[in-house]
Amino acid sequence: MPQQGSSAGTDAGHDAGGGAGGGAGSGSEGAPAEHIRVVVADDHPMWRDAVARDLADAGFEVVATADDGRSALARTRATVPDVLVVDLNLPGLSGAEVCAALAAAEVPTRILILSASGDHQDVLEAVKAGALGYLVKSAGREEFLAAVRATAAGEPVFTAGLAGLVLGEFRRVKAAGRANPTRPVPELTDRETEILKYVATGMGYKEIAATLFLSHRTVQNHVQNIFGKLQMHNRVELVRFAMERGLDLADPPGP
Repeated sequence: MPQQGSSAGTDAGHDAGGGAGGGAGSGSEGAPAEHIRVVVADDHPMWRDAVARDLADAGFEVVATADDGRSALARTRATVPDVLVVDLNLPGLSGAEVCAALAAAEVPTRILILSASGDHQDVLEAVKAGALGYLVKSAGREEFLAAVRATAAGEPVFTAGLAGLVLGEFRRVKAAGRANPTRPVPELTDRETEILKYVATGMGYKEIAATLFLSHRTVQNHVQNIFGKLQMHNRVELVRFAMERGLDLADPPGP
């Protein structure tokens, strides 16, 4: 990852030139970088341009950059990239508000928050708004690039320790009695219901595959079937569905 203060290369808020074309490791087997289109939104010009340059150098196609929340929303809706990499603290609209607006508009872009803040409330707000992952800016360059690939593949990405935080919050909500009594999920097979429980904990496809002794591709296919049957588009919707059905979320494996 670039450090704050890296040299800037493109004008703030204008379209950036395209490239050649958790931790964050799970999901690095996603689509090749040259097939992944990205929008980068950050109000610090040097940081934004350095991130865009790192992505382009790695073969991603950076289709646009933005310097505030409204621009991030408008450019993401206009270009519909695979991934939006967005800072949490943006002028105009916050990163969480951008997530919520894109979800409301049913834009299929997957969102990775890249923030200096590791505050628990910030993380929970972003995930509840629709972010697929959350990475702090102290992450290394390779960790960041792997996170973008994982996000493009639809896998949750969190800085170490944050996945457990998200799972703990949803369990706290359930314990407080906000979930309905357990009901079956007739739309899904037993295997799909099992995988749904793991996805809702924030586990990546490779972790689920190893836990259930399935192939990575088989798990991906099951998740796509789940999305299709439930007419949902992201992991946050799946988590809410699991909680509303009173499903007991599976424990992620230990280190």
